[in-house]
Amino acid sequence: MLDENLCVKFINAAAEVLFDISQRQAELIPFQTILLGEHELFVSLQHVKQTGQAFIERDVKLFVPSNGEILVDCVIKLIEAEGKSPCMLLEFTQLDTQHRMSRDESLHAQQQVVRGLAHEIKNPLGGLRGAAQLLERQLDSDELKEYTGIIISEADRLQNLMSNMLGPHQKTKNNLINIHEVLQRVRQLVMAEVDERLVLIGDYDPSIPEFYADFDQLVQVFLNIVRNAVQAMNGVGNIILRTRIQRHFIIENQNHRVGFKIDVEDNGPGIPKSMQESMFYPLVTSRAEGTGLGLYLSENLIHRNHGAISCLSRPGRTVFSVIFPLEYMGGE
Repeated sequence: MLDENLCVKFINAAAEVLFDISQRQAELIPFQTILLGEHELFVSLQHVKQTGQAFIERDVKLFVPSNGEILVDCVIKLIEAEGKSPCMLLEFTQLDTQHRMSRDESLHAQQQVVRGLAHEIKNPLGGLRGAAQLLERQLDSDELKEYTGIIISEADRLQNLMSNMLGPHQKTKNNLINIHEVLQRVRQLVMAEVDERLVLIGDYDPSIPEFYADFDQLVQVFLNIVRNAVQAMNGVGNIILRTRIQRHFIIENQNHRVGFKIDVEDNGPGIPKSMQESMFYPLVTSRAEGTGLGLYLSENLIHRNHGAISCLSRPGRTVFSVIFPLEYMGGE
C-alpha cells in the first residue's frame, strides 16, 4: 500500500520476502527507492493516480537488488476511503516459481530421452570396439594398426561420454550430514586449485539442522558449480557460499513447509541470456574445452537428494540456488 506521495504505508509478509525488506524498513520511504530504475512501473503508478483506472500487466520483469531479476504479474489499483486520503494498492504475483517448475518438468523429460539414447549408443559402441580389436589382431602392418587404434580410442572416449551422460551408477547413500561440512570440503578443494586473486567466502546460518543426504554427491554438486564460477571469472573475483532457512516453497508440484537454501554467488561476467534457459541440459557449454555435463549431472544429483536448483544471472552477479526440504530429516 502506497500513500498519495507514493511512499510505502504497508507491505505484507510475502512482499517483505519478495523485496527483501521489512515493514519497519520500508514504511514511509518512496517506493521508487525499493525498485530503482523501474521507470515504466512508476509511469504506470502515476497514470493510475491521475486517472483512477486500474492497471494490470502480465510477465513484468523487475530488478530487485538483493534477488536479481524476477518475473511477476502486476496489478495497480487506486483505493479511496471516505474521509481518508486515497491509497495505491500494488499486487505482485511472482511467476519465477511456476516458470522453474515448467523448466524442471521439461528438463526431467529431456533427461529420460538422453539416458535412453545413451544406452542405445553404448551397446553398438562395445561391438564396434570389439570388432576393431579382432581386426587389429589380423593385421601385420603397423600403419594399418594405427587406424584400428584410432577406432578403439575413439570408441573408448564415446563410451566414457555416454557413461557420464547416464550419471553415477551407485545408489544414493543417505546419512545424517551437516551442509556446512559439505561446503567447507568444497572450499578446501577449490582453494587448493586457485591463488589469492580468488576470494571464497562462507556466509552460513548455524541454525540449519543436519539432514539425510549423500555427502559425496553433494560435494560433487557444489564442486561443479563453484568450479564453473572460477572458470567464468578466470580465477579472479569473489565467490560467496551462503546458507539460509527457507519456508513455504514448491519442488515438483509438492509444497514444503520448511527447508534451507544454499546460494553460490559470484561477481563474474554472468551467463549469456541465450544459455540461461538451456544451461542444465546435457552438452550445453560456452567453453570450447567443456563437455557441457557439469550442471546437467549436478541437477541430476540434486534431484536424487530431493532438492531443486535454479539460477539468476546478470553481469556482475550470478547466483545458483539449491534448495532442500527438511521433511527428510528422519531418513528414508
